[in-house]
Amino acid sequence: MDHIFAVFAMAVPIVAIVGGISVAIVRLITQARLEELSRRERIAAIERGADPTKLPPLSASGQDVYAYQDSRLRRAHGLLIGGLILISVGVGLAVFIAVVEPDKNVWVIGLLPLSVGAALLACSRIIWPEGK
Repeated sequence: MDHIFAVFAMAVPIVAIVGGISVAIVRLITQARLEELSRRERIAAIERGADPTKLPPLSASGQDVYAYQDSRLRRAHGLLIGGLILISVGVGLAVFIAVVEPDKNVWVIGLLPLSVGAALLACSRIIWPEGK
C-alpha cells in the first residue's frame, strides 16, 4: 500500500502541471483558430461587397469568444463543471481504494471530494439564472 501512496504522491503534481500546460496550449490554439475564422469571414464579406465600416470590429483578444452575456450564467457553468469533476474524482478514488484495500474502510476518503462536488452542484443550481 505504501507504494501506491508514493505513486499518487508523485502523480498528482505531475498530472496537475501537465494538465495546466495542456489546457493553456489548447486555449491558445482555439483562440487563434477562432480569430483566423473571424478574419476570413470579414474578408469574404468585403469581397462580396459589404461596407467595411458597417462590419463589427475584430476582437482584440479571443477572450470575448468565451464570455457569456450573463456573468451569473458563466459562474453557474463553472460551478457545474467543477462539481461534476469533483464528484467523478470522489467516486473514482473511493472505488480505487476499495479495490486496493478491501478489508479496510479507507474508501471513505473519496467522500470528501464527492461531498465538495455535490456542494458545488447545489451552488450552481442556486446561482443559475431563471429561464436559462
